[in-house]
Amino acid sequence: MGIEEKLPSGVLLSTVEGLAGYFRKSSFWPATFGLACCAIEMMASGGPRHDLGRFGMEVFRASPRQADLMIVAGRVSQKMAPVLRQIYDQMAEPKWVLSMGVCASSGGMFNNYAIVQGVDHVVPVDIYLPGCPPRPEMLMDAILKLHDKIQHTPLGVNRERSDAEREELALAATPTHEMKGLLR
Repeated sequence: MGIEEKLPSGVLLSTVEGLAGYFRKSSFWPATFGLACCAIEMMASGGPRHDLGRFGMEVFRASPRQADLMIVAGRVSQKMAPVLRQIYDQMAEPKWVLSMGVCASSGGMFNNYAIVQGVDHVVPVDIYLPGCPPRPEMLMDAILKLHDKIQHTPLGVNRERSDAEREELALAATPTHEMKGLLR
């Protein structure tokens, strides 16, 4: 016997966090930051065959002030890193970053002084998309996973509390160099 049985049909109950999460995930405006071959696959995902417009993302923004999702597609050079950070800082809160491709995520095959070995050294990354280059279907799947993450992100004090808990868990985790099993 809950409140749902007492209400007439057609009444929807939710929380403010639930509604805010739904509205946030349904109105992504990505900023394009295509640096290499992954950018071609990112552009293909906006085309008619894959149609990111289904998820409210049909308009890729050229201005960081209008965007809330940065898709870093391709390798980031040392000269491009400050520009990437500047664009990230110009984006309005809340903002998310998707690292697309192995070059953006870890430097890829370019293990040299000129390429940043992971965009997470420059900006905080919310979701990593592997592949060389990843297909548009993989990008859409990563965006849907990011939608789910945003849908369940708490607001205000609850968000600060959950961030602090995740930080404590990350600091208490066993370092990978001390792990045994499949890694050794």
